[in-house]
Amino acid sequence: MAETEGGELQDGPYFRKEKIKYSPEEEARLERKHFWRIIDAFRYYRFHVQEQANRAERQFWSLPQHHQNLLPGVLPNLAQIRHCAEHNQEVLHAIVQNSLHMFENIEYGERKEDPRKVRPTSTFDMDKLKSTIKQFVRDWSEVGQGERDTSYKPIIQEIQRLFPDEQYDVSKVSVLVPGAGLGRLAWEIARLGYTCQGNEWSLFMLFSSNFVLNRCEKVNALTLYPWIHQFSNNKKSSDQTRPIRFPDVNPQSLPINSDFSMVAGDFVEVYVDSDSWDCVATCFFIDTAHNVIEYVETIWKILKPGGVWINLGPLLYHFENMANELSVELSYEDIKSAMVKFGFHIEVEKESMQTTYTENDRSMLRYVYDCVFFVARKPADLYNVEDEQQSGSPPAAKSPRRESTYSLT
Repeated sequence: MAETEGGELQDGPYFRKEKIKYSPEEEARLERKHFWRIIDAFRYYRFHVQEQANRAERQFWSLPQHHQNLLPGVLPNLAQIRHCAEHNQEVLHAIVQNSLHMFENIEYGERKEDPRKVRPTSTFDMDKLKSTIKQFVRDWSEVGQGERDTSYKPIIQEIQRLFPDEQYDVSKVSVLVPGAGLGRLAWEIARLGYTCQGNEWSLFMLFSSNFVLNRCEKVNALTLYPWIHQFSNNKKSSDQTRPIRFPDVNPQSLPINSDFSMVAGDFVEVYVDSDSWDCVATCFFIDTAHNVIEYVETIWKILKPGGVWINLGPLLYHFENMANELSVELSYEDIKSAMVKFGFHIEVEKESMQTTYTENDRSMLRYVYDCVFFVARKPADLYNVEDEQQSGSPPAAKSPRRESTYSLT
């Protein structure tokens, strides 16, 4: 699950095409190191926000006294930010406590050092954690309903159109959601009766989704302050410290016979079985790839003949500006061309569907993504399709890496 160790590295001016191969012992060591690194980020959160507030306070005290006198609300607002950070830390602590033993088939063990010691973390990891906090807004709060309507609803509607319950035993229709985040899209699909599995690679997301799906039962019983890290573009000081409550539904209210699970691991390494899924649903996912064509290839392979791929999202390539990381930034036109060459039939295509992502709806700066939406089918009759492919059949998949699964309890 390591995000950097073992990834594509740069060798002189060129990127290596294959990942470094580690021994099982070294792989386990790197996974343990990564696991505890993310735990450290959760534990260090309060100190990070306190330093942000302390810096803002130092800047305020540097102003001329007559300027300070004009701003009586600044210091009380910073005090409130510190209070909100303490509350957020309590939630993050609960997430950590719930995560220490969440993976049954990987033994991370306990540290020999004092577990109460808080270790500083990188800016990269802290940014990931703050982004995860905002994911609670998107996936599990009433505030995020509008965003879910524009991002998740079109995908769900297509699944219902393609696999209507009056024509199918939907419990036998299998749907995979790679890049499941905090699990709301996959949960909503499972709530409709489909067999659904979410897949996620980020431990930030996995820890948090496990907590909300397995430990949160009472509606809107918990509170987070997701915007306290935003010191710019606030119309009101109170906007920075406003709360959101979660979960807006009881995650454990799925029908008793629901088949819903989450799997941890790299998508292309975990899912290697051919002709396994009726539907793959990707939302804001394909641009997380080092090589997006590898995602296309994997989806082609794992879909059953006649299966469908439903996608909604932009192409904000996650590794574009990261040093020593392979990143191939393709246009949608190039991706679509490759899809057709693999054999996909594009049945639905909309090149302009606007939505937001973890938006602060009171911010003076707001991003709107003009997303591509498509439904692509792997033909039921593959004989002719494979004959038509210029490059032949997709190559055999790699051996899977070790994966971890947690289910709803």
